[in-house]
Amino acid sequence: MCLISRTTVCRLLMIVAPLLFFVAALAMMQKQEPFYTWFYSFAWWSYILCVESFLFVRGHRSLLFADPTRFLLLLPLSVTIWLIFEVFNFRLQNWHYLCLPPQRGLRWLGYTIAFATVVPAIFATRNVLDFFGIFRNTGKVPAVLHRFKSHFVKIGIAMLVLPMLFPKIFFPLVWLAFIFLLEPFNTRSGTDSILRDLEKGSGRNLYLLLLSGLLCGILWECWNFWAGSKWFYTIPYLGFLKVFEMPILGFFGFPPFAVECYVVVNTCFRLADRIQQPSDSRTEALIWILIGTGVVIFDVLVYIGIDSFTVFSFSNDR
Repeated sequence: MCLISRTTVCRLLMIVAPLLFFVAALAMMQKQEPFYTWFYSFAWWSYILCVESFLFVRGHRSLLFADPTRFLLLLPLSVTIWLIFEVFNFRLQNWHYLCLPPQRGLRWLGYTIAFATVVPAIFATRNVLDFFGIFRNTGKVPAVLHRFKSHFVKIGIAMLVLPMLFPKIFFPLVWLAFIFLLEPFNTRSGTDSILRDLEKGSGRNLYLLLLSGLLCGILWECWNFWAGSKWFYTIPYLGFLKVFEMPILGFFGFPPFAVECYVVVNTCFRLADRIQQPSDSRTEALIWILIGTGVVIFDVLVYIGIDSFTVFSFSNDR
């Protein structure tokens, strides 16, 4: 009965979600609120709901409907993961936000709704590419990474430090750093790992993530370009030949960013599993309360920082 109910909901969402996107797009082009200011979020949530519903109806992996609890946990995790990069941007100053709502509560709600789409969009796109069999017949990858695996953490630390010291030169490294920093832990802990896949000669998951990052990047930039509240880039040396708001070379950052998100999510869920292992429920509850409080404080501080350092203008300045 539950399966029938979920299937019915999914079939309805496969109609409602594209309809919502169509209505939002038409209203956005006429600059009608809230669709003009919030078009980016309307577009992404329409996309995510449609793709997840399609995957479930077709019997493929759909995180939203197969494991809704994990999907809901992915939303605040997606917000916090993106905010880590916002912190880097305080130093890098690679992007700024335009025409955001002047009301802080509404603006912060917008941050949360928009940033919560980042990881679900990447995962949904990866899964739909998997459904259509993309890269299914790729050959075996030579196992050569074991020669460098012992240096991965050092490389990851260097990729975090160098952009902070020399932001105009090394800013692209932040889109690779966490892959090198966290993959050794993922491999040792037994969680899903790109590095382990490659050591076994399988590169398909890596290729799917890279392509999903590129496709999501194109959609990020397209939907951002038409939205009333948006971002623009101030990238040193490489800020030429823009496609939408993004300099064309900047699109090379989206594929590794998708891999990076996958790696960070695997690390976080593995740590969450370890927290749940102790039999003392009070200890577990206390740990989660401390983690949740720390995450909320971090998110709020970064929101304040975005308002102070990254927001270029508000909508009443138009």
